[in-house]
Order: sequence, then structure tokens, then C-alpha cells
Amino acid sequence: MDKNNKNYILFIALSAALGGLLFGYDTAVISGAIGNLTEYFHLTPIETGWAISSALVGCLIGAFFSDYLSNRFGRKTTMIITAILFILNSVGTALPNSFTMFVIFRIVGGIGVGIASMVVPMYIAEIAPPKRRGALVGNYQLAIVIGIVVVYFVNYFIALQGDAHWNLNIGWRWMFGSEIIPSILFLVFIFLIPESPRWLFQKGETSKAIGVLEKLNAPEDALLVRTEIENSLQREDKNQWKHLVNPIFKKALFVGIGLSILQQLTGINAILYYAPEIFKSLGSSTDVSLLETSILGVVNLIFTLLAIRLVDRMGRKPLLYMGSIGMTIALAAVGLFIYYDAVGNWVLPFLLLFMASYSISWGPIVWVLLSEIFPSKIRSLALAISVFIQWVANFVVTQVFPSLVENQWLKDNFKGAFPFYLFSLICLFSLFFVWKKVPETKNRSLEQMDDLWK
Repeated sequence: MDKNNKNYILFIALSAALGGLLFGYDTAVISGAIGNLTEYFHLTPIETGWAISSALVGCLIGAFFSDYLSNRFGRKTTMIITAILFILNSVGTALPNSFTMFVIFRIVGGIGVGIASMVVPMYIAEIAPPKRRGALVGNYQLAIVIGIVVVYFVNYFIALQGDAHWNLNIGWRWMFGSEIIPSILFLVFIFLIPESPRWLFQKGETSKAIGVLEKLNAPEDALLVRTEIENSLQREDKNQWKHLVNPIFKKALFVGIGLSILQQLTGINAILYYAPEIFKSLGSSTDVSLLETSILGVVNLIFTLLAIRLVDRMGRKPLLYMGSIGMTIALAAVGLFIYYDAVGNWVLPFLLLFMASYSISWGPIVWVLLSEIFPSKIRSLALAISVFIQWVANFVVTQVFPSLVENQWLKDNFKGAFPFYLFSLICLFSLFFVWKKVPETKNRSLEQMDDLWK
């Protein structure tokens, strides 16, 4: 493959990955605004939780329909739809005159996130050569992380623009409204990239598909990829549901769902959504807590970049092993410091260790695996189901975490450390799950995944 092909594929992958940036931006923007939002609308604790988790309801809806949309209208058109939803969300959450209106547009944005979380990694996997697929799909997680880091700093600098009264009435609106810039960029770039060649072959648009393959690959490679895709499509059945009863496909789906659930049950989103409030509860001021949260985001970014460099060299499983061990140690330590009231300057370094461990492993690697492990006969459906279950797990963690923190019996017996102990045990379990159940997919083509499970 020549340099022009490589650069073109990278441009396509990065353009699509802007959907991941919006994923991160949209889910993390609430962390800097939730305090003022709660006070402005006089929210109860339940309503505050709903302000955060309402977006996850939208994610569930989007994930549920993502398989239908991507197969019916194509990967590219589906991404255009998500960009429009992001634009509507950014305007609607910046200008609400009631909490109900705010929630409606949070759900709209969540639908965009749910669709993007399935279609973007699948699209990148379908255009990527096998030897570069891990790194290119890893750009999706990198974009999520960049979105989170960017919005942490955007929130921090917006909060510095006025006093407490200004932030209460205006500042949080600017935080949500700032999302319109990356949303418009995503919409523009999606118009500049091609449709997935695999989807074009699937719809009988052979000449267009060949044209895309020739732009993505050297001539001899384009012919090989075309043959593999056409052979795969000949074995494919449009009714993917009936194949899920096949023991081999059930095994693949079980692993995909397991990876999705465990990615959320590590506690990552509880920490991302509530990081400023966690730091405030440990004694930091509002400004300092936002800055500490931003440091978490920077570590997330650095180690995601490292994962992208290593995933195609080391493979998927070694990185997952490393991450599970690091997260287990870090969360157990945070729990001990909180239990013995020895927080001081100790909690931040171990939360940074947790973030580094997650970012080099369960963050990017799970998305890589979900985009590639499923046999072709069930790939889009199995990916949609796994992503849907992932958002269910995300919703459960987001709703349950405040209760775990505030429960009086747990406070009396664990002194606020219980959630961190629980997440630490789950991270330990994730190590055994990867060891026993997850196959290595390094350097395999998507069409070879059919043989992986036999």
C-alpha cells in the first residue's frame, strides 16, 4: 500500500472518528454543568440523576435502531443523521426554559451517541486493512477521549469567565452550546468520505464498491479484498436473528456482551460523570475539582494514544491483562485511603493509575474487539446488541453510583469506600474473563473471524 492510500484511509478513519469525539463531548459536558443546572432548575436528587442518565436513555434508543439504520440507509447516511442529532442537541440543551425541555434534547443527543457508538467503529473496521485495523478503530476511542478532555477544559475556562451568579444563569448554557462546533465539523467531514465498500457490495452497487476499494488499497489487494467480501456475502443471510441460535455464534455474542458489560462495570463512567463531585467531596474547591478532572482527562488521552501504538504489535489480550491488573490495584487503594480517612494527596495519583490502566486497555481495546470479533453472518446485529447492552450497563452504573455513595448503611460500615471496593473486584473478574473467553484477533481479516469461533 502506498503512502497516498495510507493517508486517505487515515483521513477517512479520523473523519468518522469525529463521531467518537462527539460521543465523549456529549457524555462528559454534564460533569461541569450539573451543579449549576441543579440549582437553576431547583432539582431534587432524583431529578439530578435523571439530568445525567436521560442521555443514556437516548443512547439505548439509538443503539436499538442502529443496526436497522446502518443496513437500510448505509453507514455514511447514518452518520449524517447522527451529526444532525448532535446539532439539535447542542442548541436545545443550551436554550431550555424548562427542565423538561432540557431532558428532551439530552435524549436527542443520546440517540445520536447510541447510533454513532455502533456505526462508527463498524464503518472504520470495514474500510481498514487487517494489519492497521486495531490502530484505526482505536482512533474512535481516542476521539472519545479527546472529546472528554476538550470539554473538561472548555467547562473549566467557561466557568472562569464570570462569577457564581453568571455561571448559575449563563455559564452552563455556554457549556452545552459549545458542542455545536464539533457537531458541524462532523457533518461537513462525513460528506467528504466514501460509503463502506462492504455495504455497497451488499446492496449490489458493485462498480461503486470497486471504486472505493481501489482508492483504499493497492490494485492486487483491492482484488483480494473484493473476493473475500463477495465470498462472505454469499454465505450471509439477511435474517441475522435466526443465526444467533447457532452455538458458535452464541459464543461470539456472549463474549461481545461480556466485554461490553465489563467495560462499564469497571466504574469508568461513574468516575467520568461524577469526577468533579468526587474531588469536591474529598475537599477540593469547585475550580480545583474541575482542574483535577481535566488532569484525569489528559492521562486518558496519553494512554489511549499509547494503546493505539501497541494494539497491532502486542495484540488485544495482553493489553487487557495489563489494564485489569492496574485497575484492580488502583481502585482497591482508593477504597482503602477513603476508608481510613487518609485521602490527602493520595487519591488523585491512584485515580490517575486507574485512568491510565483503563485507557491503555478496556477503553480502546473493547471497541476494537467489538468491531471485529463477530462472524460476518451476525456482525452488524451482534455489534448492535452488544452496544445496546453496553448502554444498559452504563445507565445502571450511572443511576446506582450515587445511591452507593449516599446509602447510610454503606457509609456507616464502609465510610464511602464501598463503590471502589466493588469496582475493584469486578476489574479482577475481568482479568479471568479475558483469559478464559476472549480470542486473540491480531492480524486477522474480518472474513477470517468466521473460522475464529469454530
